[in-house]
Amino acid sequence: MKRSRHWAGIGENTFVAGISLLYWVHRLLGRRLFRACLLPIVACYWLACAPARAASLQYLQRLQAHSGALGRSPGRLDTFRHLLRFADTMLDKLLATAGHYPMDKVAIDGADEIIAGLRQRRGVLIVTAHIGCLELCRALADHSPDVTVNVLVHTRHARRFNDLLDRLNPQQSVRLIEVTDVNAATAVLLQEKIAAGEVVAIAGDRVPVRGERTVSAPFLGVDAPFPCGPYLLAHLLRCPLYLMACVRGGPGYRLSFLPLAEALRLPRSGRETEMARHAARYADELGRLLAASPYDWFNFFPFWDQK
Repeated sequence: MKRSRHWAGIGENTFVAGISLLYWVHRLLGRRLFRACLLPIVACYWLACAPARAASLQYLQRLQAHSGALGRSPGRLDTFRHLLRFADTMLDKLLATAGHYPMDKVAIDGADEIIAGLRQRRGVLIVTAHIGCLELCRALADHSPDVTVNVLVHTRHARRFNDLLDRLNPQQSVRLIEVTDVNAATAVLLQEKIAAGEVVAIAGDRVPVRGERTVSAPFLGVDAPFPCGPYLLAHLLRCPLYLMACVRGGPGYRLSFLPLAEALRLPRSGRETEMARHAARYADELGRLLAASPYDWFNFFPFWDQK
């Protein structure tokens, strides 16, 4: 059987120059004309990129089979709609980063305890997913000044993205930290961030670039690999663990925080089983969020078939 490529080997199609161009097209033309320009671009990509279409269809079919979220069997046009939602959300990510997204269109659920802890310099670990517009987590700063969010990313372009974020908004409080796996040096750095009362965010839906630290958990009714990193970090950092998601809702987005563990402890014996249990809860909550907003998950690779 042919082995599926790791997600990191598929290649990213978003470059810093392209992101900058996307942002300025909107600034010059406005949202309506921006979307008109976006349609042929997404259509060309959709026609040319069969793997993205296949991955989208696999996800939508499994979501429909598991929850009935779409109300019908998904087809090729649903994959186009999925990619179009991703492209449109990319603009919101930039607007949020630059401080130009209207924050009155962002509803926040479950953040009160996090904000109270940050005000007392108690940092938290947040496990996220490639779902919706997570850059709107800067809404936390509106409730608690001087909040810093450190986002762990699996990309060699973290420094270039940080430079872009600074140009878009010199006062922005989101920093990208490049990591390829969670090791002792990573843990020491992040412990300093937590001790300073900052937020550390890590994706829970991308397996490590190196190493085999994954566990299997049911996602949309089918077992899939999930990284151990978020749960190992929560254990090492001795801090609360939350799930954060930001999906479409009402006139804009709904930013939700769900407590997963107040003080996660992994036993020496049965550690893999315990991490799998936490990953299963994460996957279950992720499926619940996607059932309410099916087109907001942006992993365009064969998620269940990663090796």
